[in-house]
Amino acid sequence: MAQEDTKEYALVAARAIDEKKGTDIVIQDVSKLLKVTDYFVIATGANNRRVDAIAEEVEDKLREQCGIKPISREGKDEQEWILLDYGCIVVHIFQPASRDFYRLEQLWEEAPTIDVAVAGIEDPVYSERIKNLLERR
Repeated sequence: MAQEDTKEYALVAARAIDEKKGTDIVIQDVSKLLKVTDYFVIATGANNRRVDAIAEEVEDKLREQCGIKPISREGKDEQEWILLDYGCIVVHIFQPASRDFYRLEQLWEEAPTIDVAVAGIEDPVYSERIKNLLERR
């Protein structure tokens, strides 16, 4: 699969997250750091219902627009952190406390980030921590 295809999948996921009012959307190109995936798409949902709705929207949009389904889906029962693994991209949807605790985007801070404007997201909502992190890059 071409790197351009996987980037488009990440952008579709980011748009789906934004459509369901997900915040703190970060797209990281981890292809040079990890052998198992090319992109992480990381986002926050305000509560368990929002996290679940975001995950459903991501699955729907990637299936409809890209013809792909997740290889696995973890965290559905707890809804503190849902992970959608598509092989070439991995989507992480956190509740705020879990996002702050794990700070996944900082674990892979060497990975370049893709501006969500490339996905057509015009007014992304960022917490102070994520905004500062993105500004440093």
